[in-house]
Amino acid sequence: MDIRHTPLRWSGDTYPSTDPAGIYNALADLDQPCFIVVTPDGIGAVSGGSATVEADGLPLLAAAQPLPPQRLGSGAFLAAHQVAQPYMAGAMAGGIASADMVIALAREGFLASYGAAGLLPETIEKALGRFANEIAGLPYAVNLIHSPSEDRLEREAVELFLRHGVRCVEASAFMDLTPHVVRYRLAGLRRDPDGRVVAENRLIAKISRSETAERFMRPAPATLVSSLLEQGLITHDQAALAHHVPLADDITVEADSGGHTDRRPLPALLPTILRLRDSVQREHRYAVPIRVGAGGGLGTPVAVAATFAMGAAYVVTGSVNQSCLESGASTVSKAMLAEAGIADCEMAPAADMFEMGVDLQVLKKGTLFPMRAKKLYQIYQAYDGLESIPAPDRAKLEQQVFRRPLEDVWQECVGYFTRRDPEQLQRAAGNPKRRMALVFRWYLGMSSRWAVTGDKDRAMDYQIWCGPAMGSFNDWVTGSYLKNPSNRRVADVAHHLMLGAAFHTRLTQLRSAGVQIPATAGDYRPVPLETPAHGSPAGMR
Repeated sequence: MDIRHTPLRWSGDTYPSTDPAGIYNALADLDQPCFIVVTPDGIGAVSGGSATVEADGLPLLAAAQPLPPQRLGSGAFLAAHQVAQPYMAGAMAGGIASADMVIALAREGFLASYGAAGLLPETIEKALGRFANEIAGLPYAVNLIHSPSEDRLEREAVELFLRHGVRCVEASAFMDLTPHVVRYRLAGLRRDPDGRVVAENRLIAKISRSETAERFMRPAPATLVSSLLEQGLITHDQAALAHHVPLADDITVEADSGGHTDRRPLPALLPTILRLRDSVQREHRYAVPIRVGAGGGLGTPVAVAATFAMGAAYVVTGSVNQSCLESGASTVSKAMLAEAGIADCEMAPAADMFEMGVDLQVLKKGTLFPMRAKKLYQIYQAYDGLESIPAPDRAKLEQQVFRRPLEDVWQECVGYFTRRDPEQLQRAAGNPKRRMALVFRWYLGMSSRWAVTGDKDRAMDYQIWCGPAMGSFNDWVTGSYLKNPSNRRVADVAHHLMLGAAFHTRLTQLRSAGVQIPATAGDYRPVPLETPAHGSPAGMR
């Protein structure tokens, strides 16, 4: 039934407002229905209150149902991860997605992934101990990054997760399946008392390519299952259950993000992966369908709302969290990120996949890292070893980039890998090209470390992972309390992005009904949140 132009009358102090501020407040009262009516003074809006149909009332143009942020996305995601909203803070390696960040978000009902990649096992173990003590029973994830040149690191990370009972892992940068990620998934399989297959170890796979997504959407390959069983790494029961479940519970479609990225546009990539998921589901008929979320480029409520409108079950943020108080990045790095624009990013060689020519997206404003890293890769491609580099080029590297003789850097690499992964040294023995790669990777690895520690002497070499979302976020919060990095609490950012996404979704619903909202009333702006004792924001006031 078309309810437009039905005459309504409001009681009490809920008379429709016609000024932009009043219309905005009515739209932003997301827990209440919102009504757009025609008043003698023009278009008016009112939320909640009591309204009755009366002949001399105001004509109704459109109505919008309550839309709290938790109604966006997938309720199945909320239930599976025991979170309050379909929002996740993705991992940023080297502890930039810190234990403090994970704990702060978990306490407010959000899922966050600890940036374990690149950290020593004892550091990861300390973080897991904090999670057990400070957020017992609350949601969190830990990152497992694919390490094609350092298999031992990936294996030891999975062993650590299994030993500590980590129940949710975010797998990232995988180009193919490895025994380690498959082991993590299968080691949590069992049947419940009713005979249903239960996967206690939840896996969220972050992907940017259809072929990789499909590998995670299908059951674990039989060859890997058999190999794990033969090694005694899974039980016979777990091997028998492997074909009943997909490898991943959730697939995060990663678009133009910071760090490892194929820089694919989300409107092109997400529908493709959704169709792929539906095709795989028709084939396997999983009892619990795979959920597909999305991240990359999500720095404003409008972008988040658009992602949900395209069918995402949940959204994932990254770059914007790096500038927050709880981030493991240095104060200097946070200040640089807070000044970034949408065009201030560039691709540069990645430390973990240097020899393969894989790039990642970093901040270029205020740092020489992208230029210097690209020069290192050019030299790596041109010469067979450190000894082959022409003397003038070598001198430049030692004076401007490494600031020490390359042989000294090599000795530092020997000490590091002797402690952490001796296999790397064995592979470099008698292989000058491999030795050169390890030396160059020293700079790539240390540059991200300098950015984390805030080494002032190395400020021009900071490697700061960053995507265009950072620039759009900075533009959106200009003029608000979130402009200053010292006010950027990671939970505030999460709440505002989700509240704003619900606001803009409601706005779209009304516009589709033919209502033209004044521009000054149609842009969600973040203001400090009131936080009651139970920890959830009271709303936008």
